[in-house]
Amino acid sequence: MVGDLRAEGDGLERLVAELPATAWQTATPAPGWTVAHQIAHLAWTDMCALLAVRDENGFRREGEKALAAPGTFVDDGAAEGAALPPAELLERWRRGRSELARELDGLPKGRRVPWFGPPMSAPAMATARLMETWAHGEDVADALGVRREPTARLRHVAWIGVRTRDFAYAVRGLEPPAEPFRVELRPPDGTGAPDEVWAYGPEDAGQRVTGPAWDFCRLVTQRTHRDDTALTAEGADADRWLEIAQAFAGPPGPGRPAQRDADEGPHR
Repeated sequence: MVGDLRAEGDGLERLVAELPATAWQTATPAPGWTVAHQIAHLAWTDMCALLAVRDENGFRREGEKALAAPGTFVDDGAAEGAALPPAELLERWRRGRSELARELDGLPKGRRVPWFGPPMSAPAMATARLMETWAHGEDVADALGVRREPTARLRHVAWIGVRTRDFAYAVRGLEPPAEPFRVELRPPDGTGAPDEVWAYGPEDAGQRVTGPAWDFCRLVTQRTHRDDTALTAEGADADRWLEIAQAFAGPPGPGRPAQRDADEGPHR
């Protein structure tokens, strides 16, 4: 799992490493965020994850700061890093994610570390960091007009999207459904065997979500609007979940507008 995390970061680094300084100021689909903000956010969250592994009390103090400013702490962290020269920001991100990968590789089995959501094991933390790296990489690619070919690592994003179902309800003060859902996703071309399906939950579940894994991953990371996906829900609870799905920790995000309603900017 940590190897996949490294590979996801390396792929995004190749996308930005040779950019001229002016390109780092390109606006991304996230309002107010440039390419530099996206990379700075990843560097900041990697730092938080390192702190969680190395110094739980120090991380709790960071958590208290977040609780004191829930609407601005993420933007503040991104803005601080985005103000750095691109080469310095790139090196900060590269160093931080490399150190985090080493720490997660050496974390004892069964140990859980605190996070802004529920505490996590090392594999779960690596999956969460991969998910966020992929999601912010999508924003960078959109800003630069680049299409990234999906990889088999997308399965990790799908997994955490399913696992965070109840969190998406709880973060909105809602009661999660009692019964499990069935989720069946078609892998992108070239990332799985012919006719392969990524399936989660009991086969006989009454609440079901089906469709392309690519769409599901973009939806749970709030990189697309549900209306712009080919996902299908069977059952009222499954239908509701697709309206609020959120794979990332923190307060509910605003999501992205439907592409047909957007006046400008790329919203895939």
